[in-house]
Amino acid sequence: MTQFRQRQPGDGEPISHRTAAYLSYDDSNLYVVFVCDDLPGSVRAHMAKREQTGDDDVVAVYLDTFHDRRHAYVFQSNPLGLQRDGLLNAGQKSDYTFDTVWSTEGRLTESGYVVWMAIPFKSLRFPNGDPQTWGIAVQRKILRTNEDAFWPYITDRVAGFVNQLGTLEPMTDVSPGRNVWLGPYGTFTGSQFLDGHAAAFRSETENRGGIDSKFVIKDALTLDLTANPDFSQVESDEPQVTVNQRYEVKFAEKRPFFMDNAGYFQTPVNLVYSRRIVDPQLGARLTGKINGWAVGALLMNDRAEGEQLKQSDPLFGGRAGIGLLRVQRDFGSQSNVGLLVTSRDFGPSSNRVVAFDTRLKLSPNWYFTGQVMGSGTEKLNGKQASGAGFVSELEYNGRNFSHSTSYKDFSPGFRTDLGYVKRVDLRAVSESAGYLWYRKGGLIQSYGPSLAVSADWDHQGRLQDWYTYPMFAVNLARQSSIQVARSDAYELYLGSGFRESLNYFSFSTSFTKGFAVYASYSRGTGLNYAPASGLSPFLGQSTNASLGMTWRPAQRIRLDNSYIYTALSTRADDHPQGVSPSANIFFNHIARSKVNYQFTRALSLRTIFDYYALRPNESLIDYTLSKSLTADVLMTYLIHPGIAFYIGYTNRMENVAIDPAVPGGLLTASPGTTTGRQFFAKFSYLFGL
Repeated sequence: MTQFRQRQPGDGEPISHRTAAYLSYDDSNLYVVFVCDDLPGSVRAHMAKREQTGDDDVVAVYLDTFHDRRHAYVFQSNPLGLQRDGLLNAGQKSDYTFDTVWSTEGRLTESGYVVWMAIPFKSLRFPNGDPQTWGIAVQRKILRTNEDAFWPYITDRVAGFVNQLGTLEPMTDVSPGRNVWLGPYGTFTGSQFLDGHAAAFRSETENRGGIDSKFVIKDALTLDLTANPDFSQVESDEPQVTVNQRYEVKFAEKRPFFMDNAGYFQTPVNLVYSRRIVDPQLGARLTGKINGWAVGALLMNDRAEGEQLKQSDPLFGGRAGIGLLRVQRDFGSQSNVGLLVTSRDFGPSSNRVVAFDTRLKLSPNWYFTGQVMGSGTEKLNGKQASGAGFVSELEYNGRNFSHSTSYKDFSPGFRTDLGYVKRVDLRAVSESAGYLWYRKGGLIQSYGPSLAVSADWDHQGRLQDWYTYPMFAVNLARQSSIQVARSDAYELYLGSGFRESLNYFSFSTSFTKGFAVYASYSRGTGLNYAPASGLSPFLGQSTNASLGMTWRPAQRIRLDNSYIYTALSTRADDHPQGVSPSANIFFNHIARSKVNYQFTRALSLRTIFDYYALRPNESLIDYTLSKSLTADVLMTYLIHPGIAFYIGYTNRMENVAIDPAVPGGLLTASPGTTTGRQFFAKFSYLFGL
């Protein structure tokens, strides 16, 4: 295959450098070889951890193994053979948390680079039959020119991606064969932490082991059984602002068990937020696709809630029972209908949610998405509640123009203990539209405006919020972009209405192989959601800024630095009585410096230094002075996602001083006291039977 054509920045134009992909197969593997020409010294390729291909040129193969034009695997490699894999599902975001076992080799050459892939049929799910007819596409991305090119021709003029894949010639005598995988693991943790109430340090050690098993049924379904599953999180969460937030901050899932096949449980409303399950003991999961039906089921318990209770509580040591069932049926052209049931029980309390959803293709560019759901809840005190929800969206996606109209309705009694729904008792309408003009050649490649507007009311008809958000974006060569925007909003909070506004600017670029930077700045008005005792919520002057930099001084070294600044101060024209204008309410600094050295594709050493500082005016906001400095060192030996060895150490210092007479310690001006240390080692091994 040599006729690669661009999707971006040109539409259908030939790729700028010759690219060829060769395919073959045997009884065990599908083989793909890419031969890519390029200018000497221009290829972007770095040795890094698995999955970290974002700063490099890449090649990829997409496989629609059920040939349903809705679901596909993606296997991606940089020019040195660094792997990234994922799943694509129509109507969902690409899921790159998926990991499986496959092989790659990559080499730079005088005229470009060559990549070899071997994808075992054991690592794929496909119908049981002969011959096999699959959908396929191959891709090459050239970062310095922003080129994203495919065979066959794939265009943004048509909504969807998997529906545009080509057809692979039928393969015969293909089967994953016997497909049973066992994955035992073991962890050791030794920690020392400050017990503020006892004004002394405590030490704890924990040894933990378990096993995950995977059974493939009729080539298409996967049954996962787990005992004392590995739910450890090796990598720390990315820094986020958690101060003065009206709603719960959402963190991404990083635990391997839940990242695997997570897409089977996704619906338009996030009714399965896996971080709600904290410490399970036993679990079983079934996922796959058979005869046009996609199915997902999960049974699991959770020890966390029972362990957090006092020993005198009758429910101490109890376990929550958790169940999920997801069924989805494809029909027509790119349309589907689905059912999701979630259940959580702890002692006499329970929560049940039943939801129906659909995605309908109305034309090559128009889609309708809808979901209706109901919940029933009984709390520990015996109180019961029930509620319903409904969401719908009509969207148009094209190369130049995009548009979306949506409606949400959640009754006051709706609740999902396993999901993530920020707010209930509202009816919300939102509208967004954008247009891009494209230019051939030159620094500017595309530019255009967009506008988003929204308003919502409670079920008594009272206006709660509205906002408008016009933006103008310019996309430049070498992975660069500029955005300017302004938001105007109204917010009803604790019975009072507030008018807010914000001006925003951002810039990002990767103009060289070894350096990338992004920056953003916004200033306007913002609400103090946590006023000090005796004060009501009030508007302040809000300032937000972020700066990030990635530098690769050598092929094996990567340095990432980020800084987030958030501040709120009183306004000269409107401030609480008795408070001086322009007085500080709070400012928050979050800084991270991360260094990674990649000895080989498998062996790496990573260090992270995190600094956090919150300096509030305690007479204006209900926070206390908080500063911390954390050092985190991790050595990783990762052969593939199932075979890995980790050794890590963390040291955390905070602004407290030990004083037996003061529970919790005394606050100090700087983070000078070590409040926690932890050493851990983890080993996992995956083998097939």
